[in-house]
Amino acid sequence: MRYPLALLAFCAAAAAAPTKVFILVGQSNMEGHARVETIDYIGEDPATAPLLKRMQGAEGKPAVAEGAWISYQTGSGAQNGEGFGKLTTGYGSRQDPTKDGGKIGPEYTFGLAMDRAFKEPVLLIKAAWGGKSLNYDFRSPSAGPYPRTPADLEKDRNPPENAGHYYRLMVAHVKKVLADPARVCPAYDPKEGYEIAGFIWLQGFNDMVDGNFYPRQAKGAPTNRYAKYSECMAAFIRDVRREFGVPRLPFVIGVMGVGGKDPGEDNLAFREAMAAPADLPEFKGNVAAVRTAPFWDEQLGAIQAKKEKVRQMAYELRNKGKRSANADGKMTEEQQREFLKDYEAKLITPAEAAQLKRGASNAGYHYLGCAKTFALMGEAFAEANLQMRAAAK
Repeated sequence: MRYPLALLAFCAAAAAAPTKVFILVGQSNMEGHARVETIDYIGEDPATAPLLKRMQGAEGKPAVAEGAWISYQTGSGAQNGEGFGKLTTGYGSRQDPTKDGGKIGPEYTFGLAMDRAFKEPVLLIKAAWGGKSLNYDFRSPSAGPYPRTPADLEKDRNPPENAGHYYRLMVAHVKKVLADPARVCPAYDPKEGYEIAGFIWLQGFNDMVDGNFYPRQAKGAPTNRYAKYSECMAAFIRDVRREFGVPRLPFVIGVMGVGGKDPGEDNLAFREAMAAPADLPEFKGNVAAVRTAPFWDEQLGAIQAKKEKVRQMAYELRNKGKRSANADGKMTEEQQREFLKDYEAKLITPAEAAQLKRGASNAGYHYLGCAKTFALMGEAFAEANLQMRAAAK
């Protein structure tokens, strides 16, 4: 049964008083690559204009949550570290973990939605690192030792002892924050304690493009090429529940949706493998697969595809492609620039170029860096979590 979001918020607000803790984990799209400058684009669509209002505070500026705080672990090597504070924009992808990165991920609207839903404090614990796989980097204990492939052995890579490194980093960070919640969340009441109320997973691109661990199959193969991802995902869910002592912890799988309605064969197969664990009997009602493809901005995607054609043409000209206007290599750099300028003008109208600038700030594999997409995802993840909580009562 699907409940109205307002009713879910009412039910949540009447619940017990422990600080509500939500754990958000994944790779670059959980980091979030939507620049804050693209937030206003949300208001151009009548369907999402109300969402923009929920994201705005005084004077139309991005809202700062009244009762939600965040701890965010990210970075690499010596730069791996934590940023924390009241939830607002800037907790997307960061060069320096301690500094506002000027971007948002799904954490922003997710946290704002939970702040509206609960009268008690909300604490988000986010751990995300770009370019990480589930089969190796986030591999959890019950998935078993990483099985090195012939290519791994030949190239001396992916040593089994390093498998799961980011799973362990994530677990350690969550436990560190929960050892002293008041350090991050000043409103935390030790008399009431905390409740780990949900886990959100958004990842997948590195597994989808990994032909080493997920080799291509002959057409008509009886199993999904990415079936091992489903197994690793199910093991991950069981392990985080065991790790944090919450056997039926509401778990949201953000199913990868880059490419929107026209994803390509591998992308489509991967989506199905990613969503599959939610259908296992043990996960019925406590694991939700949220499809993110509907939040892909199809108009921006179509314009971006034209930009990619321009980039491809530039490559062909530089490299004297046989089918390019510079096949004989006689075009000067100035002539190539003029050719590209005319080529782009024929493909992309000024209105389209302006729309892309307003709404997009990154590549397709980062959902075009579109704040509208990440904001819709965050709200959908929150709603799925609240649905599971309501159904469990």
